Amino acid sequence: MTGADVKSQIRAKALELGFSDVGFARAEGLPEWKESLDAYVAEGRHGTMQWMAETAGRRADPKVLWPEARSVIVLGTNYAPAGDPLKLTRMPERGNVSVYARNRDYHDLVKRRLKALGRWMAEIWDCELKVFVDTAPVMEKPLAMQGGLGWRGRHTNIVSRRFGSWLFLAEVFTTLEIEPDRPESDHCGSCRACVEACPTNALDGEGRMDARRCISYLTIESKSPVPEELRPGLGNRLYGCDDCMAACPWNKFAPPTREPDFLPRVELTAPKLADLARLDEAGFREVFTASPVKRAGYERFMAGVMIAIGNSRRVELQGEAERRRDDPSPLIRDAARWALSVLGRQGPGQL
Repeated sequence: MTGADVKSQIRAKALELGFSDVGFARAEGLPEWKESLDAYVAEGRHGTMQWMAETAGRRADPKVLWPEARSVIVLGTNYAPAGDPLKLTRMPERGNVSVYARNRDYHDLVKRRLKALGRWMAEIWDCELKVFVDTAPVMEKPLAMQGGLGWRGRHTNIVSRRFGSWLFLAEVFTTLEIEPDRPESDHCGSCRACVEACPTNALDGEGRMDARRCISYLTIESKSPVPEELRPGLGNRLYGCDDCMAACPWNKFAPPTREPDFLPRVELTAPKLADLARLDEAGFREVFTASPVKRAGYERFMAGVMIAIGNSRRVELQGEAERRRDDPSPLIRDAARWALSVLGRQGPGQL
C-alpha cells in the first residue's frame, strides 16, 4: 500500500466519523514556534495561565511531548453558527455565552471520534498513537497550519477557506510515517476586521494577543476580579467572546454546523440576566450540566452576570445587584457593588 493510499484511507475514515477537515503534518516543531511562545510568556501576555510557562518546553515540539511520534493527523470540526453570533451582544438585558459553549462540551464529542479513529488505525496498521483535543501541551494552531487546515489570522486563531474561523482542532500523533500536506498560506491580506472588532483591544494587529485584555481569558481563565477599566468592554459577555472571530470575512464560506451537540440549547439562546442572577450554585450546575461553562465556576460566572447588569444600564435590574452587594464571595460582591455604582450614576428615568 502506498503512502497516498494510507492518507486517503485515513482522510476518508475521519470524514466518515464526522470530522470536517483533515490534514497531515510532520511531528516536528519549527524554531519560530518556540521563539513565539517564549516571547509570549516572557512578556507576561499569558496572564495567570502559569501552565503555559510550565509546559512551554514540551509544547513547542511534538517530539519532546512524544519522541516516538513521526506524523500528526490534524483534524477540524466545524461549529459555525446558523445565525448572527453577535446578536445577543446587542441585547443588554440578556446574557451572552460564546457560540461554542451554548450546548454540550465539544471535548466529549471530539474525543469519542478521535478514539474511534485511533482504534481503527491501530487495527489496520498496528501502529502506536496518542490523541489530543485541547487537553495536553500541544501547539494545535501551528500544527493545523502545517497540515493545511488554514492559516493563523490576526485574531491568533486558525482561519479556513472552507470554514472561516469556526473550527475545533484535534490531533492524532502516530508512529506511522505519512507524507505531510502543504501548509496553507496566509490569506488575510490587509484586513484588520478582527483587530478592530475586539471590545478590549487585546489584539495588536500583528497576530499577537494579550490574554490579560482578552474577554475569554477574563471570563474563563482569570481568578482575579476583572480590571475596572476593562469591565465596560465586556458588555453582557458572560463566558468567552466571539467578536474577533465573527468579524472575519472568510466566515461567509462556512456552512452552519449540523452537529446536534453544537446547536444552542433553548435556555441559552437568549437568557435573561434577571433569571441568571437568581441562580444559586445548585441551579448553576443544573443549567450548565455537561456544558463548558462549568469550567468558569459559579463565582466567576455570577461576577460576570453582575458586570453585565452594570453594563446593561437597566435600572430595573438594580435589585438583582443589590441582593449580591454583600455576597459571601469577594468576587461576586465586588462586581455587584461596581454594577450598583454604574447604575447609580444614571439620571432619573434613564435606561
